Amino acid sequence: MLKKILLGLAVIVAAILVLAAFQPSTYRVERSVTLAAPPAVPFASVNAFKQWLPWSPWEKKDPAMKRTFSGPDAGVGAVYAWEGNSEVGSGRMAILESRPAELIRIKLEFFTPMEGLSEAVFAFKPEGDRTKVTWTMTGANNYVGKLFCLFMNMDKMVGGDFEQGLASLKTVSESPAKK
Repeated sequence: MLKKILLGLAVIVAAILVLAAFQPSTYRVERSVTLAAPPAVPFASVNAFKQWLPWSPWEKKDPAMKRTFSGPDAGVGAVYAWEGNSEVGSGRMAILESRPAELIRIKLEFFTPMEGLSEAVFAFKPEGDRTKVTWTMTGANNYVGKLFCLFMNMDKMVGGDFEQGLASLKTVSESPAKK
């Protein structure tokens, strides 16, 4: 009887390991919002990491997190590192590309709770007197990431955070003080 149970468990574990190998090797999370402001307004709130405090969803999850800013205040070379609670972990972001009121590309490194490397892109597209802001994060799934994705995927993990962040960015961008 014990041999049958162990054999059954071994088959289940082997099946999970094989299934993981066939998971996608990349992930993509994308959310958008349209806001009543010209592209320069939300761009300024994203292009300077110190301006993330009012709208970033992770700032609300750990207001006591340790933050370090280095490099220029905004644009290419600006760096933001953080160490926080279990909800936000620790990591580092660096702006790699910044095209005024058009696009910001960020290298995103996660150190804890799990190491990882991603790229985040914010695109700002004018739509009449409004702006469509699209926040995208992409990255590679190594085998451990593929195994993890059998039970939880990146879209489910951070998609809601992107939605909250974009809603806050909309509120900040549409405030009379920003316009």
